[in-house]
Amino acid sequence: MNSSARSKQPSAAAASGADSEDPMAGLQADLDRFRDLALRSQADFENFKKRAAREKEDAVKYANSSLLQRLVSILDNFELGLAAAKAEGEQSPVYCGMVLVQKQLNDLLEENGLQPIEAEGKKFDPNQHEAIAHEPSESPEGTVIRQARRGYRFKDRLLRPARVVVSSGPAKK
Repeated sequence: MNSSARSKQPSAAAASGADSEDPMAGLQADLDRFRDLALRSQADFENFKKRAAREKEDAVKYANSSLLQRLVSILDNFELGLAAAKAEGEQSPVYCGMVLVQKQLNDLLEENGLQPIEAEGKKFDPNQHEAIAHEPSESPEGTVIRQARRGYRFKDRLLRPARVVVSSGPAKK
């Protein structure tokens, strides 16, 4: 019995030595974990600041887009009125005045980053054009043959796609 008591003593001493090392190892592991958590939190915060700055910059850059979108609809109606005034004659004072106003309006819109999309004669691009019909024509298949409504880009974004009629190729006999 005495020998079994002696054999338990060294294991108890080893356990108490292991206990003194375990708290240090546990504290070091906690320290490493909290350092990692702090670094991750700092990186997340830096990413948040960059994303917020980008979003703010985009908001400022594209702040006028809704106003320009409404102005583009008015410009469409103005162009219809211009076509009606042209029917009276190109020397008509009403037509001449409307042409000047249209030029001023187009210049103002261009200064603010609005560019019209030229579609006629170009290859159909679904990123810039909205096809409303296909018609047979002498133009190659997939070419825009007529523009029903002008499209616009605002800076580097599409504001409104151009509504177009696309060629389906030569008529089949």
